[in-house]
Amino acid sequence: MAKQLITVDPLTRIEGHLKIKVEVENGVVTNAYSSGDMFRGWEIILKGRHPLDAPPVAQRICGVCPMPHGIGSVMALDDAFGIKPAKNGRIIRNLLLGAEFIHSHLLHFYHLCALDYVDITAILQYSGLDPGLNKIKDWVKADLDAGFAGAGAPFLPRYEGDYIEDVQTNIQAISSYVKALAIRRKSHELLAIFGGKIPHCQTLFPGGAATILTLDRIIAFKSRLSEIRSFIDNTYIPDVLAIASLYPDYFKIGRGVGNFLSYGGFPVDEQGSKYIASGVYVDGNLRDFDSGKISEYIKFSKYSSASGLHPSEGDTIPDAKKPDAYSWIKAPRYDNKVVEVGPLARAVITYMKGNDSDFKSLVDSALNALGAAPEALISTMGRHAARALELKLIIEKMDQWADELDPSEPVHTKHDIPHKSEGMGLTEAARGSLGHWISIDNWKIRNYQAVVPTTWNGGPRDDDGNMGPYEQALIGAPVADIKNPLELGRIIRSFDPCLACAVHVMEGDREILKFRVC
Repeated sequence: MAKQLITVDPLTRIEGHLKIKVEVENGVVTNAYSSGDMFRGWEIILKGRHPLDAPPVAQRICGVCPMPHGIGSVMALDDAFGIKPAKNGRIIRNLLLGAEFIHSHLLHFYHLCALDYVDITAILQYSGLDPGLNKIKDWVKADLDAGFAGAGAPFLPRYEGDYIEDVQTNIQAISSYVKALAIRRKSHELLAIFGGKIPHCQTLFPGGAATILTLDRIIAFKSRLSEIRSFIDNTYIPDVLAIASLYPDYFKIGRGVGNFLSYGGFPVDEQGSKYIASGVYVDGNLRDFDSGKISEYIKFSKYSSASGLHPSEGDTIPDAKKPDAYSWIKAPRYDNKVVEVGPLARAVITYMKGNDSDFKSLVDSALNALGAAPEALISTMGRHAARALELKLIIEKMDQWADELDPSEPVHTKHDIPHKSEGMGLTEAARGSLGHWISIDNWKIRNYQAVVPTTWNGGPRDDDGNMGPYEQALIGAPVADIKNPLELGRIIRSFDPCLACAVHVMEGDREILKFRVC
C-alpha cells in the first residue's frame, strides 16, 4: 500500500498550538514530524531588565503552569546571588509547586485527555442528573442537533473511534469531569493562600518567599488539601485505573525513545536533597544527572543562533525563513541523547533507583491490578498512571511540609544583588524537567534562557537527524482510519503538551480573525 500522509493541525485539547504530520503504511506510522508553529520571545524580553523582574516576567511564559517558571526563575536568582532559601521559604515554594501539580495533572486527565476514551454521548441515555451533568447533556444534545455547527459545547465534534462502551463507566467519568473542575479551583485557592494570586503569583522572591506566614493560612491550606486528597485517592486514581483496564493495548503503544531525564524537584533540606529524585536512564543504564551535558540543537528549528550550545551560552535569534526548519521549538539533548521528561521519566528513575519504597509499592500494586509487567509503564497509558500515582505521594508530602511551617521564623534570606554573576534554576514541573539560566552584568540581565518540558519532548529532529520524543512515540503506532486518527491524539496527549511554554508568537503567514476597529 502506498504511503498516506496525515496532518493534524492544530492538535486540539492541549495547551497551545501543535502540528503533527505522519506517514502511514499498511495502517502503521512509519515517519513523524512534530512542529511548534509559534515563536517564544520571552528570553529577548528579559534582556536588559533588573534581575528581580525575572520571576514575574518568567511566569508569563505560561498562564496554565506559571508557578514552575517562577520557581525555576527564583532558583536561578538564588544561585546567582549565592544564597539559600530560608526553611519556611523553601517549604512555601514546595507547597506552591505541589498545588500546581494538582491543578495540571487533573486538568490533563479529565479536561484534556479523558474525551479520547470516554463516550460523551452516553450522557443522553440518562435523566434526572444533577445540574452540572444536565448542562453537559444540554450541550451535547445541542451540538448533535446542530450537526456540530457552532453550538458552543467543548465536547464535539470529535473523531470516530473505539470509545468506552459501558454506559455506567462513561457516566462515572463524566461526573468526575465536573467534580474535577471544583477540585482544580481548590488547587488555585491553595496557590492564592501563599502566592497572593494565581496565575502569576506575587510572593516568589530570592532567598525564599515574600508571604506573611500565619497559623490561619496554614490551617486554610491544610483544610483544602484534605478535600483534594480525598478526591485524588477516591476518584482520580480509580478513574485512571478503570480507563487503563479497558485499553490494555495502550500499554504497548506510544513507548517512544525509552530514555528518561529528571532534574529532581521539591528540595527538602539546605543541602539541596530533593523529594523527587534526579537522574538519567539512558540505553538501559541509570546514571547521575550532570547539568553540563545539556545542549540545544537547531538544525531543524527556526533559529539562526549556534547549534549544540549549553543553555547558559544559548541565544534566541529567530529565523522564520530558515531552509528545512519545521518547528519553532529547539531540540534539547542530554549527552547527545534524545530523552523524555515528565511524570513517566520521574516514575522510571524513581522506580529504578528503588529509594522510595512507597512509590515502588504503589506502582507494583497498580500494575498487578491491571495485569501488566513493569515495562508496560513505558507507554501511552503508563504516562497517565505515573501522573496519578506521583500526585498521591506529593499530596501526602505537602501535608507533612505544611506541618513544618513555623510562623515565628523568617520566610526569606536577606541578600545583595551582585554586579556580575550567573545562575541556574532546575526544577520539575508537572510536565517535566524545567531549567532557567540567567546571566547578570552591571546589575542587569545580560542573557536569559529557559528550556521547558515541551522543548524536551516536543522538539524536532536534532543535527544528526534523531527524532524528538513525540516523533519517536508515534513510530509504529496503529492508525485504523486515516480520516479519524484518534490514536495519534491519544499518544501525543499522554505527554501533556504545553506549547504555550514552548512557543508564543504565531507566524504572520495565515489569517486567524478579522476585526473592525471603530
